[in-house]
Amino acid sequence: MDSNNNGIRTITARLNTDKPVRKTPYQVKGVIMDTFPDEEIVPMLNGQYRDRFLYPRVQVKILNEQIYLVGVKEGVDPILSVVEKMEALDFGNITFEVSDSEKELHDDHFQPIERLIRYRFITPWVGLNQTTGGRYRFLPNAAERVHYLNRLLGQNIVFLAREMDIKLEENLFTKVALNSLFPKPVDESGWGAFTGEFRTNFLLPNYMGIGNGITRGYGALFGLFNPDMFQYSKEEMEKIGEPLPEENDMVTESEVEIVNLDEVPKPRPRSSPKKPKPKKIAKPKKVLSEEFDIVEDEYLSGKVQKPKRRKPSSRRPAPRRKETKVSGDDKFNSDEYHKKQHNL
Repeated sequence: MDSNNNGIRTITARLNTDKPVRKTPYQVKGVIMDTFPDEEIVPMLNGQYRDRFLYPRVQVKILNEQIYLVGVKEGVDPILSVVEKMEALDFGNITFEVSDSEKELHDDHFQPIERLIRYRFITPWVGLNQTTGGRYRFLPNAAERVHYLNRLLGQNIVFLAREMDIKLEENLFTKVALNSLFPKPVDESGWGAFTGEFRTNFLLPNYMGIGNGITRGYGALFGLFNPDMFQYSKEEMEKIGEPLPEENDMVTESEVEIVNLDEVPKPRPRSSPKKPKPKKIAKPKKVLSEEFDIVEDEYLSGKVQKPKRRKPSSRRPAPRRKETKVSGDDKFNSDEYHKKQHNL
């Protein structure tokens, strides 16, 4: 485990195919698992490691009809191994020939820096879930909403840092610049998505996801150090990066937020594989789901009371409880889900 602040190893691999890829990330993952069943990338994609990692170590993106594989920490070597062997992706009704790949490797990301860096969401940032979305919609004005989103984004970044064993000793700054403060509904999950940009003094890799819906491709970001190049340019970063605000700078709270590290809960402890899991009577409160979703944010607006359950009528028996259907995200891209949902 990396425990210092020298940064985390990351990779972004773009596959060059003979035709545009008009498939979903789920479909691509299913073909990769079928093509390379013995590779270490398979448990990174099918949910086997979801109790081990709060944040997905391997992510698949479809951007501009091209396939991107993003790996963080333990996900780097599995991607390198697969990319070197990948010659074609057979979806049954169509096959994509892979001519070559472009790889971007870094070992200095996921660390605080001394300047504000500009990032753009190249896919919508699903910043609101059912809980946070309900609170957001009752905020009285635009300033309060910007403040709320700034803090949510900052706390997402703090969670990422802690998940990667990065110790944050300096303040974290965030500043969102969104196209609209009215969230766009995402499917029927109660999520709310935004488009736009943000700035922070934390170095993040290109194309990685943040927020909810990471495995669906949401929240992919791009650092605007040099947007015309595939690789990062550190020299360009120094030129474009904004200096951190000083105490005497005329910066309002709604423009640049300071994230209080003490207010952000630490990631939940990972369960030990040696001890059998006891039966769960009630669903425990969790910090993050497999989608890196802030489920409970009591540090923002206090504890949330659970709704009271209605007592069944004495005149007739209570209806039998139907088994709740697990959504695709909760399955975390299992192999069975791919075979059932997509015709590969």
